[in-house]
Amino acid sequence: MEGKAFKKIAIVGLGYVGLPLCIRFCESGVTVVGLDVDKEKVDSINEGNSYIKHIESSQIEKLTSIGSLFASTRFEEIKSCEAVLICVPTPLGQHREPDISFVLKTGVAIAPYLKAEVKASKKLVVLVSTTYPGTTDEDLRDVLESNSGLKAGEHFHLAYSPEREDPGRTDHSVKSIPKVMGGFTPECLKRCVDLYSIAIDHVCPVTSTRVAEATKLTENIFRCVNIALVNELKVVYEKMGINVWEVIEAASTKPFGFMPFYPGPGLGGHCIPIDPFYLTWKAHEVGVKTRFIELAGEVNQSMPEHVIAVVIKALNAAKKSLRSSQILILGLAYKPNVDDTRESPSFELIQLLAKEGAEVDYYDPHIHSIPKIRKYQELAGKKSADWNEETVQKYDLVLISTAHDSVNYIELSNWAKVIVDTRNAMNGIEDPKAKIYRA
Repeated sequence: MEGKAFKKIAIVGLGYVGLPLCIRFCESGVTVVGLDVDKEKVDSINEGNSYIKHIESSQIEKLTSIGSLFASTRFEEIKSCEAVLICVPTPLGQHREPDISFVLKTGVAIAPYLKAEVKASKKLVVLVSTTYPGTTDEDLRDVLESNSGLKAGEHFHLAYSPEREDPGRTDHSVKSIPKVMGGFTPECLKRCVDLYSIAIDHVCPVTSTRVAEATKLTENIFRCVNIALVNELKVVYEKMGINVWEVIEAASTKPFGFMPFYPGPGLGGHCIPIDPFYLTWKAHEVGVKTRFIELAGEVNQSMPEHVIAVVIKALNAAKKSLRSSQILILGLAYKPNVDDTRESPSFELIQLLAKEGAEVDYYDPHIHSIPKIRKYQELAGKKSADWNEETVQKYDLVLISTAHDSVNYIELSNWAKVIVDTRNAMNGIEDPKAKIYRA
């Protein structure tokens, strides 16, 4: 019985990680119950509508119409499921400490339903959310065991398999991206491998949940540190009158020993701005200093202030002060061509500019109004500006924070008075009417 196929699973958290997983498992012949505390998301799915831009509503409608996908706020649905995947947020707290409260609350909610309907068949719980080593086999296990009266590895299986979702990518998919996974016991790992082998082309088992947790952190700390390096080089080369983007392009011609990373106005997305702090916090707990990682974090966090300094310089050259200036932020999403605003540096730029007395609007072709977000609640509901010559010309300065492909940068170069470009979007545009600054 233990090796039986998975016919029905539950996925908790229907955001940028959970919803694509729901679709992939449904496409692989598994019935999926999507669980979320947000009733709007649940209703949207059951009505066949997508709330994530790169996921078509037709995909959702097809799966719900045949009964392959069903969404609910009722955690009792887990009773009839053979596995539960936890895909909830793991943000940072007020003092940049890990906040795994969503994981633990989910553990409390699912624990009463972990008892297997068939005695010989243990349910599988897989944590997918990014977190520090020890979360699965200590924190989550403790919550599951104390609220269920069951023992991990004995009465239910427990594993960790980090997400590798990258919204907007077209060259990779949930199906094709290799999936790392570690189990609380060897049998737990085997069941996790059995589950993901249904839907994923290549699974990568490791020896423990902690190795899997550390793998995810290492992937994103690697990116964080290298982005910090080019951000620092940007500032240095700027003082020398050297274009860092041209330097990176030239260095990229070397066929070995160099990997290009690119500077920006700060870090965005759920992973790179957050994951390093999960490891540094855990490292401090075991008495180890992570000076290199923390320094990278400091460099990246300083980028919005650097951008504001360039904005002030550009306005001063135009005989304007930052106070009372009208500024348009171009691009609200954290990366090009998506509607994902998680940890976007654009919000920090808006806040810093407003604090100095500037009047700030934004334009983003993918985000017509600012969604509810935990950190910048006062901005929720603010609408995107229009994209036309009359509207753009009224701003004293346009600050390019995210370079969406659908934006006409030639139009921008002719309409705007002053442009501060943090993404090299204006590169190659000849004879612009606007004065352009790099930041």
